[in-house]
Amino acid sequence: MHQISSSLFNNAVEQLSSLPGIGNKTAIRLVLQLLNRNEQELSEFGNAFIKLSEEIQYCNSCYNISDTNICNTCANPNRNDEVVCVVENVLDVIAIENTNQFKGKYHVLGGIISPMEGIGPNDIKIPQLIERIKANDTKEVIMALSTTMEGDATNFYIYKKLADLGVEITTIARGVGIGDEIEYTDELTLGRSILNRIPFKNTLTL
Repeated sequence: MHQISSSLFNNAVEQLSSLPGIGNKTAIRLVLQLLNRNEQELSEFGNAFIKLSEEIQYCNSCYNISDTNICNTCANPNRNDEVVCVVENVLDVIAIENTNQFKGKYHVLGGIISPMEGIGPNDIKIPQLIERIKANDTKEVIMALSTTMEGDATNFYIYKKLADLGVEITTIARGVGIGDEIEYTDELTLGRSILNRIPFKNTLTL
């Protein structure tokens, strides 16, 4: 594709188009929009991402993104410490929070087991989850992973690891369709699936 005769402009376009879902034409339009902003606005825009890179943290308890060692959800005394919802990533936390139906805590795995991609149980936050359940007075663990083959395999692995710890293990109801990813499920369906969660063992085929 033809490039504008400015290496600065073309470099900015290249950086934006490297993001998922942003093609070259969209990146060009975004850069042109940014050029219409004044110097202070551009500086604030750029500094927001520099500060994000330098200062963002991950919660020491649930591994959600945070500004501090403990995220606001884990630090909130009004959240139920006895219920932990296991999710794949931060986008799933956002999706569930938007339902306003869950008042417990989270555990962000940072991925799911996927042998095809070389991701095993120790490559994500499963060992940390097990230690967390052992160390705390957790009553229920909600498995809220995507209903894909990899998500189901991860659910089952965690279920086996937690089975002897005396904690109730549930999963969101199948209002979330087979193969669906949590982050793309509409809020009403996801909220009902959380409220109508079922014992995980009921989903196992003998």
